Amino acid sequence: MNPAANSASPAVSVIMPVLNEERHLRNSVRHILEQDYPGELEVVIALGPSKDRTDAIAAELVAEDSRVHTVPNPTGRTPAALNAAIEASRHPVVVRVDGHGMLSADYIATAVRLLDETGAANVGGIMHAEGENNWEHAVAAAMTAKIGVGNAAFHTGGAAAAADTVYLGVFRREVLEQQGGYNVEFIRAQDWELNYRIREAGHLIWFSPELRVSYRPRPSVRTLAKQYKEYGRWRRVVTRYHRGSVNLRYLAAPVALVANAAGLVLGAALTPWALLVPAAYVVGITAGSLPAGRGLPFGARARIPLALATMHMCWGYGFVTSPRSLARKVIASRRPAVMDRRGAPEADRTPAAS
Repeated sequence: MNPAANSASPAVSVIMPVLNEERHLRNSVRHILEQDYPGELEVVIALGPSKDRTDAIAAELVAEDSRVHTVPNPTGRTPAALNAAIEASRHPVVVRVDGHGMLSADYIATAVRLLDETGAANVGGIMHAEGENNWEHAVAAAMTAKIGVGNAAFHTGGAAAAADTVYLGVFRREVLEQQGGYNVEFIRAQDWELNYRIREAGHLIWFSPELRVSYRPRPSVRTLAKQYKEYGRWRRVVTRYHRGSVNLRYLAAPVALVANAAGLVLGAALTPWALLVPAAYVVGITAGSLPAGRGLPFGARARIPLALATMHMCWGYGFVTSPRSLARKVIASRRPAVMDRRGAPEADRTPAAS
């Protein structure tokens, strides 16, 4: 290792909110500790009340490497875990990683470079879903296809640019502390809410396809359904929290859910012609799964329509049924963006694409 490079590279704290991650935690931490980064590195794992061997694996990791530490997160909630890990960490650059995320080898080095080049407060990249069996391969294909998730750059890729929010994130600590960390009322979408405050304060959020995190999809239809129902539920909260955040991509799944449900009910009660609506949806996701599954084994390709339907319908259901009371509670906890000490935005520029 070059001592000069080490002294020039800022020290980095990696924070991990963890709950029931025995399957992937060790591999995820290995990808962090083996980063091609010359600066000092620490990993702070915030442990929720897991029901599997997550705590035991974390204890083993602490014993094996002095750079790994743990803090308790008795609530099990992600924003509380993140805040606890931030408080327990100490370095000027803070990298968020989930317990089932695998950083590419140059992720931290690239992120630190991008922070310096862009002046951004937070940079992030692509959530690259990868499976380990046929079902997970199918979900990964659905999660990286426009028919599954629309045109979200952190799922499907795109050019480097300023963004409203990014996947996970690599932050300047002073900005995190300035904004008071994550809002604990946002059980989901806490990244969006924090980035919203950061942008309100005049700072830049930057997306770059150079940054890539391999993500392990949920292992069953039931767990995928729960995940996407929560996504939809909290996206509705976001649209009520910030009215200007609604776009057609967010409305596609709720519209598909309502149209399919109406078609089934009317088809059974009034006319079979109404069944053409859900039939057209099935044909559409089946056709859309063909390019999404290119190169996968038949068993994975055959499961992509089920993965797509689960994601669409559960996201739509969560969105439609999200209670106003939840949004009111979150809105009541709204934190104003905190400006820097000069009373003016610290960063108000978009760097030219290289």
